[in-house]
Amino acid sequence: MKMPPANKAIIAKRSQIVKAFRTILPEESVIDDSDELQVYETDGLTAYHQSPMIVVLPETTAQVSEILNICSAEDIKVVPRGAGTGLSGGALPLADGVTVGLAKFNQILDIDYKNRTATVQPGVTNLAISQAVEARGFYYAPDPSSQIACTIGGNVAENSGGVHCLKYGVTTNNILGLEMVLIGGEVLRIGGKHTDVAGYDLLGLIAGSEGLLGLITEVTVRILPKPETARALLVGFSTVEAGGQCVVDIISAGIIPAGMEMMDKAAIHAAENFCHAGYPLDVEALLIVELDGPAVEVDHLLEKVREITRLGGAESIRESQNEEERLGFWAGRKAAFPAVGQISPDYYCMDGTIPRNRLPEVLSSMTQLSKQYDLRVANVFHAGDGNLHPLILYDANNPGELERAEEFGAEILKLCVEVGGVLTGEHGVGVEKRDLMGTMFNEQDLNQQQRVKCAFDSEGLLNPGKVFPTLHRCAELGKMHIHRGQVPFPNLPRF
Repeated sequence: MKMPPANKAIIAKRSQIVKAFRTILPEESVIDDSDELQVYETDGLTAYHQSPMIVVLPETTAQVSEILNICSAEDIKVVPRGAGTGLSGGALPLADGVTVGLAKFNQILDIDYKNRTATVQPGVTNLAISQAVEARGFYYAPDPSSQIACTIGGNVAENSGGVHCLKYGVTTNNILGLEMVLIGGEVLRIGGKHTDVAGYDLLGLIAGSEGLLGLITEVTVRILPKPETARALLVGFSTVEAGGQCVVDIISAGIIPAGMEMMDKAAIHAAENFCHAGYPLDVEALLIVELDGPAVEVDHLLEKVREITRLGGAESIRESQNEEERLGFWAGRKAAFPAVGQISPDYYCMDGTIPRNRLPEVLSSMTQLSKQYDLRVANVFHAGDGNLHPLILYDANNPGELERAEEFGAEILKLCVEVGGVLTGEHGVGVEKRDLMGTMFNEQDLNQQQRVKCAFDSEGLLNPGKVFPTLHRCAELGKMHIHRGQVPFPNLPRF
């Protein structure tokens, strides 16, 4: 997957552009030294590297507006970047583009307990929001595994989820307002502390837009009171298929746990060796089921889940006895990604999502694909909502293994679409899944999506080369798709 070639004319103007940026920012906030630029050459998809032309580090909305105004006037491409923890190459730089790092936007601006909101800058980490409100008994529900490092701006861009998204929703379900800067420097404010907004759901459009529409400079999120009680079960199974079927059975019984995660044997052993969470090592699959709410409700639901898992052939069932033990159960799951890094030189993390009832079938198929490609795979995933995170283990030092891992990953994602799922649940498309978009969308679908981008970014300067396998100029998309020679709504303006 190649990024667009460098624009030689823009690179020739590099010193002029740097000078312009330094009229806006302190000298240390404009990075053009080749060694320093290497820090920004990749995100969490480390198989792909590209040094940016320039990196700028603004810290106010006004500075972002001026930077984008310059880029628009000079026809310079822009790549937004948060903490760089994304796993789909969404923040992969361009050789002839400016990377705008938003790490200095790290302030919590307002906490409003009466309205149950927090307004924060995009560089605030996910976990920091919960830490800021925990003394008053509140928290922010979406909790990606990288929550200690990933930022809320990146969470919005990728529509991130986490282990508790089954009951409480992903990022789009937990944001109320945004401030965003368009490529020409215009500043938009969408939504606020209120829960309902008239007109189009622009928040829903921007969540998951991967930096293709604008740069987010402020976010208002929903904070929730901590549940009265939260308890978790560790349930071991003799096969991954049995574990997958149990997930289906729990949801079919009308029970929506706060979180329901699954790990296979390879992931269980890696996580246990890494953080000693007390996981059973004699099972092929481990299910973590957490129930929360009033104590009487949790007691009732736990007993129902125990019965379902027993009928489903559970080999072992263990209940957390206190808060420390519950957090320990989750510590192993949240550490699964770094833990797998101890058993393989490299791994490739996938992110397909499938209907829950196809879990047993898809897990069985992935086992066969692992044999076909002669690569191990460790499975950790948000089982309750069918969001799979297979970790394909490989060694980039062995010729051909990276390419084989990519082919294996592509087959998993195609399988997800084939059974009625989607290419991504929370990691985004970026460059990783860009060339697979045609397996899920036809040309008309993709063109219509690009028309939306054109409405925000008519010159295609924001994060080009991501998401769309073929990027059309907006002029080429000026006419809507016409059926039978008729012009629908002829008086409406065209993009």
